[in-house]
Amino acid sequence: MSKPLIGLTTYPAAENHGWHTPALYVAAVQRAGGAPLMLPGCATDCAEDWLAAVDGIVLIGGGDINPQAFDGSHHPTIYNLSPERDAAELALMHALLKQPKPTLAICRGLQILNTALGGSLHVHLPDVVGETVPHRAPPREPVPHDIRIDPNSALAALLGESVNTASWHHQAIDRLGEGLKAVAWAPDGVIEAVEMATFPDLVAVQWHPEITAAQDAGQQKLFEWLVIQAARQKYPAQHKA
Repeated sequence: MSKPLIGLTTYPAAENHGWHTPALYVAAVQRAGGAPLMLPGCATDCAEDWLAAVDGIVLIGGGDINPQAFDGSHHPTIYNLSPERDAAELALMHALLKQPKPTLAICRGLQILNTALGGSLHVHLPDVVGETVPHRAPPREPVPHDIRIDPNSALAALLGESVNTASWHHQAIDRLGEGLKAVAWAPDGVIEAVEMATFPDLVAVQWHPEITAAQDAGQQKLFEWLVIQAARQKYPAQHKA
């Protein structure tokens, strides 16, 4: 029986004119029992073909989404814009919303989900909530902080009602996209995770579980959930109740 095939999004690697997925994501998928497959961000017309081929999706983190995608304003801290990547990932998310497959959306991935559903983002969090709770360290490095999780959420069933996370972002959800429900928050009120009633095989988090997953069984559990759900869809006969 072959492993579930998990597609991972990518970002531009300017130094070699290619597309890159950090090894931490790949390793977390492999530890969970999945077979990782990189999806190049330059392919804007392949979303349906990808979904026909893979059993699950990880939308990874990375640079900012162009604010024009959610009617936002430019900010001097915005970095690593990629029109190709934005177009490819928004197309992939729209395809997933029509043809759901188990999906783990991480940091930028959560923001892509929110943008695809008509939501908006805070373009620079310190301008909105200050820096009492750091969401990244200067110049652009991860930093830990706790979050609280809605006890009635599917995420709480996986992680519990409070968890320490690796935070690495300066943007976050402002207006929720249609159908999304916030289910986790940082101490300053920033939305840290969302769920969607019409897309139950979706986990979307603002933090970076791949950073600590090798040492933190709770964070690795998110990748295990993804691979388990993908296996259930791939081999339904083996996963009957």
